[in-house]
Amino acid sequence: MISKQTIDKIFSTIRVEEIVGEYVQLKRAGSNFKGLSPFHEEKSPSFVVSPSKQIWKDFSTGKGGTAISFLMEIENFTYPEALRHAAKKYGIEIEEDLREISEEAKNAQTEKDILYKIHEVANTYFQEILWDEHDGRSIGLSYFKERELKDDIIRKFQLGYSPEKKNAFTAYALEKGYNKDILEKSGLSIFPENSPAGIDRFRERVIFPIHSFSGRVLGFGARILKNNVKTAKYLNSPETEIYHKSNVLYGLNQSKQAISRKNACLLVEGYMDVISLHMSGIENVVASSGTSLTTEQIKLIKRLTENVTILFDGDNAGIKASFRSIDMLLTEGMNIRVLLFPDGDDPDSFARKHPQEYVEKYIENEAMDFIDFKAEILLRDIGNDPIKKAEAIRDIVKSVSFVQNALKREVYLKEVSNKFGLSEQSLFNELDVQKQITQNQTSHVQQQQKDKTAPKMEIVPPDKEKEDPFLFGVLFMENKLVDHMLMFGDIVLKRRNEQNEEYQITVIEEILHHFEEEQYTFLVKENEIIINQVREGIQKDELRSGNFFVSFMDEEITTKVVDALIPLDDLENWASRNIYPPNYGDKVADQIQGDVLLHKYRYIDYLITETAKELDQYSNTDEGKYYELIKKITLLKQASIRLSNIIEYSPIKGIYGDRNR
Repeated sequence: MISKQTIDKIFSTIRVEEIVGEYVQLKRAGSNFKGLSPFHEEKSPSFVVSPSKQIWKDFSTGKGGTAISFLMEIENFTYPEALRHAAKKYGIEIEEDLREISEEAKNAQTEKDILYKIHEVANTYFQEILWDEHDGRSIGLSYFKERELKDDIIRKFQLGYSPEKKNAFTAYALEKGYNKDILEKSGLSIFPENSPAGIDRFRERVIFPIHSFSGRVLGFGARILKNNVKTAKYLNSPETEIYHKSNVLYGLNQSKQAISRKNACLLVEGYMDVISLHMSGIENVVASSGTSLTTEQIKLIKRLTENVTILFDGDNAGIKASFRSIDMLLTEGMNIRVLLFPDGDDPDSFARKHPQEYVEKYIENEAMDFIDFKAEILLRDIGNDPIKKAEAIRDIVKSVSFVQNALKREVYLKEVSNKFGLSEQSLFNELDVQKQITQNQTSHVQQQQKDKTAPKMEIVPPDKEKEDPFLFGVLFMENKLVDHMLMFGDIVLKRRNEQNEEYQITVIEEILHHFEEEQYTFLVKENEIIINQVREGIQKDELRSGNFFVSFMDEEITTKVVDALIPLDDLENWASRNIYPPNYGDKVADQIQGDVLLHKYRYIDYLITETAKELDQYSNTDEGKYYELIKKITLLKQASIRLSNIIEYSPIKGIYGDRNR
């Protein structure tokens, strides 16, 4: 187990804006950062990061927490995994608590955990074979050297080699204690009936590990080096519980910082394209690894940038097939440019032939927008055939129809109009036709999916607190007072006692004193947990406000605390519009005093209604109890009237009369 000292050091060192910034494109908004939610499809940013409070809040889903909880949410890490990932990023040495781990904890590993672990083991094994074994150096390393790869690049991408022996890794893993079932599920080994000892899937191949966004090994690509063998040149891991090729981009882990920094992503096809560009100093590049581009892969890029340049081989026969990728990128709101390398070149060979500056300038100057690219490809072989030319223009307009932004669509159509000498009106008419076709196709697919998963009709019960205005009122004020404790807990208030003597008290102590004076029973479980922690803190001479609770390993507590610390107003950057509304908490002393009185008032109203419900039980059975309850209600009503005068309550004007709350 990770020691408490290490956990404290991790939390005090890490920066939430840096960790979240690797996954979300953040823009400064006042004292905070804003971006699009990585958990929910949206067009307007609702994701807020507070560097001063070291927390984040996603208003579209209601999620929020610390940098560690963000890693757990987005990478599906366990708490220890998230801590170890953060420690590695910031160079923090992990100290283990040497207490004996229970047998139950040892057996609590899930199959997914073991799959991650066996891939780590395999990755280390393939690298050790490449560098330390004779066959690895003479075959695998020699191949990479022939491709002009330097040692630092080979190590950066953790390239490896799997030996010729048919079950070398399988035997190694079995000896390490991994069973046949997990080796088979990982895709690393195969166990046919005629080979009970197992066969390595990637034997006698150079290995390209495929990493997740955060750097965990999910699977492998492997290239055979012999030319006289009738088998696939490249072999990839099969789909597993942790590896879904449609959700992964090769090189993203190594390239994400450069993509974010340059606000642009180069999209290529193969492993070596990515590696060679990195070696030449161009690091903002990822590969779809030979698979058709997917919406999930586009969304991975969109976390970091909306600008994509697709790099193609000059003689690539599949260029026309790439039109689907262009349409998908446009649908997701990406800005696209396309580059065709000279015949005989691909990104790998071109990067090895030329220095970094030349390659960068070539990409910048020669990349064209998708309209020019499609026109060049579609019009290349049609000559003067007007029918084919019309079809080509229709195809280009079809791509424009996938652009979501109306202003961008109009600009693109003007480009098409100027390029082909056509009237804008005829192009807009064609655009409407293409949009209708697209919508019909989309509606048909959505209807099919809806029919498959049509939900059963059911009556949804209304929320109890919304049915009961008295319960709702006291719940609202209970939550508000706890929020004040979290947000302003350590602020010192100046008060005067009955003798008009000045004294000082913190927000936490004043609200806690109110709850204890009323012998208040909390109606919200999370509030009770927070208050008990606050009481415990006071006994230890600690003031436990918001920052104390954000690292709690309780999702409901963390969410409540983040809601208090990042109010909805933080979504707006009013100062950018020269609007300066009063800040939440500008008049803390008055706000706390007023809300304590209002909670007391709401609580008395709630007690009156609850006591009244008991009257019917005793009206005919226990006269003494009945009159005791009548007396209680009378006293409560008198207290309610006194409070209504203090807080200037009016049934018409509401709470506080004419005063601003």
